[in-house]
Amino acid sequence: MKTLSVNPPVLQKVVGPARTFEPKIKLLVILVLLADVSGNSSMSWGLRHQGALFGVSPLVYVRLIFNPWIVLGTTLLVVWLLSRMILLGWADLSFVLPITSFSYVFNELTGHYLLGEQIPWPRWVGTIMITAGAAVVGLTRSNTTGEPRGAA
Repeated sequence: MKTLSVNPPVLQKVVGPARTFEPKIKLLVILVLLADVSGNSSMSWGLRHQGALFGVSPLVYVRLIFNPWIVLGTTLLVVWLLSRMILLGWADLSFVLPITSFSYVFNELTGHYLLGEQIPWPRWVGTIMITAGAAVVGLTRSNTTGEPRGAA
């Protein structure tokens, strides 16, 4: 009796071999997504509730720097940047960009449900299309040779 392959050869030519990622990469992806969404949300909340209009005076901006929500948002976005840099060092760019594009959807959901933003349906459709397109790109075969970076 012939058994069916989970990833048949015809599909392997297009999609590539099934990939498994180390737990540290999966955890780092979650950290990147959480830091991005929560950092942007905190920054947005702090800027909307800062109480003063933006203007020419530098004192307004100095006061903003010390707003707790702005500090939290800035800190989380620094964590996002550093963790994304590490992730790009550990995984292919062709994996990192599609998987982290899901933050667009999470940012949209956070803006709508936590910040009370009214989001028109064309923006929802556009966000979903961007994420779907990135997911399709992420399904293609990786061109990584498996050699360590810097090896010649």
